[in-house]
Amino acid sequence: MVGKARIGITTSLTDGRQSLDTHYAQAVEAAGGIPIIVPLLRSAAAAQSVAGLLDGLIISGGPGITRGLIGALPDDLSPVDPLRDTSDELALRAMGDRPVLGICYGMQFVNALAGGAIFGDAQAQATAKAHSPERGAGEHSIQIEANSRLHDLVGAGQITTNSDHIQAIASLGAGLRATAQAEDGVIEALESDDGRVVGVQFHPERMGKRGLPLFTDLVRRARASR
Repeated sequence: MVGKARIGITTSLTDGRQSLDTHYAQAVEAAGGIPIIVPLLRSAAAAQSVAGLLDGLIISGGPGITRGLIGALPDDLSPVDPLRDTSDELALRAMGDRPVLGICYGMQFVNALAGGAIFGDAQAQATAKAHSPERGAGEHSIQIEANSRLHDLVGAGQITTNSDHIQAIASLGAGLRATAQAEDGVIEALESDDGRVVGVQFHPERMGKRGLPLFTDLVRRARASR
C-alpha cells in the first residue's frame, strides 16, 4: 500500500478526559507520517480494528506506572488511570509485529508489560539524581551503546536530553536490552531483541531537530512493515 505511514499515538487520561501534548503529532508530521490519535480502548476486538488502521504506534508520556512497581509512588506523581493502562496494553498487543516507539511512561510501560520492574521513585529507591524539572532537574547527558539503533540514529555515543520523569526501570523485561544510561545509572533507552520496539526515557518530541530522527526512523520502519 502506497502513501504516508499512519502512526497511532496514545493519550493521557485525567478525570475522564483524553489529552495529548501537541508536540507528538507535530513530530510525526515533521517526520513524514500521518498522526492518528488512538481512542481509549476497552476490548481486544476494538483494539484490533484500530490497529488495522495503523502502521506504527507511539506510546506517549504519562503519569505513574503501576505495573511491576517497586515501592510506592511518591506524593508528587499520580498513578495512571486503570482505563489508560488497559487501553495501552490492548493497543500494544494489537500492533503485532509493527514498530513501536515508547516515550518516557511509554518506555516504562513496554518494560513492565514484558515482566520488568519499575522504581516508584528512582531518587528515593535507587539513589538516582533528580530527573524531573519539578524537583530541580535540567538537561543531562546520556551514554549510548555503540551497537544500538539509537546510536545509529543520533550518530554519537553521548547526547544531551531533557529530564522529565520520577520513575525509572529497575530491571529489564524479557526480550529487551538497555541501550543508553544516564551518569547515575538510570536506563535512558531500550530496544527489543527483534528491533521492533524502541523506548526512550526522555521526550524527543520536545527536542526539535535533535529528537526528530527517532520519529523519522519510526515512520520509515512503519512503511516497511506494510
